[in-house]
Amino acid sequence: MPKQRPRWWTELLLILVAYGAYSGARLLARGDVTTAVENGLSILRLERALWLHAEEPLNELFTQEPWLGIPSSFAYASLHYLVTPLVLLWLYHQRPARYRLMRTWLLISTMMGLVGFTLMPTSPPRLLPGGHGFVDSLAQYSDWGWWADEASAPSGMGDLTNQYAAMPSLHVGWAVWCGVALWHFGRHSRWLRAAAVGYPLITVMVVMGTANHYFLDAVAGVTVMVAGLLLARPALLVSARIRARFGWDRGEDAPHYGTLPTIDEDARRPRRREREDQAGASAPGVSSAIPRARHNGSSTAQERHLTPPS
Repeated sequence: MPKQRPRWWTELLLILVAYGAYSGARLLARGDVTTAVENGLSILRLERALWLHAEEPLNELFTQEPWLGIPSSFAYASLHYLVTPLVLLWLYHQRPARYRLMRTWLLISTMMGLVGFTLMPTSPPRLLPGGHGFVDSLAQYSDWGWWADEASAPSGMGDLTNQYAAMPSLHVGWAVWCGVALWHFGRHSRWLRAAAVGYPLITVMVVMGTANHYFLDAVAGVTVMVAGLLLARPALLVSARIRARFGWDRGEDAPHYGTLPTIDEDARRPRRREREDQAGASAPGVSSAIPRARHNGSSTAQERHLTPPS
């Protein structure tokens, strides 16, 4: 049987190179601050016109209630970088047939987010002029964590991040990716399914309540993930043709190019066989030996033929 799981060291190298390129390009994509602030104000004005400015009451709540603001600040500063790699590692070990599709989906969507940062530098709510009423909750609770007033970057390392990259929100995008992975591939665990729904929803509230993203940033993050999913399978097919053309695919890796399953096939087959066996054993006038005969039909027929009449 061909090997479906790619080599771990090539995957690690690919992810590190992709993340390094993304981080470097994101840093170089810093736009004009005036343009970024104007873009942020345009989003806020549009949200207010459509009554979608949920980040304003959430930010007020988070800054007035430390029991909400402090854990939300820790969640914003850490979960983004912990949960996604853990889910990716889980898929690599537990769902190798689907791993390539999920990894490719994540990488394509992340690169699309970078395009958004470049074309539309956007000030987060916390960096808008003070008259708009937003409070940087991470700065407010900085004594509790490793950050200062520079988003989730460690204190003194604000120059190593692009703080005007609010649109789209990849915090939300990556959380949606994690939710889809946990829902589809953790269907036999209630806890995983609860996390699949809860984690993206909590992330949306956290990024708005900490004044790091607008609601429309979250919508854009989901949109980027949908587009990335649509492009993932064609990208894998093109990659397979290129590897075959240059002889890089030696036949030991068999990538799975299917879409996300609606039913886990590996789990469905044993359950179907068990139902069939139970139905055959419980049918009136049917011997319980019929399921065994199904698997060894030829030998049963031979025995019947060789048995002399009484």
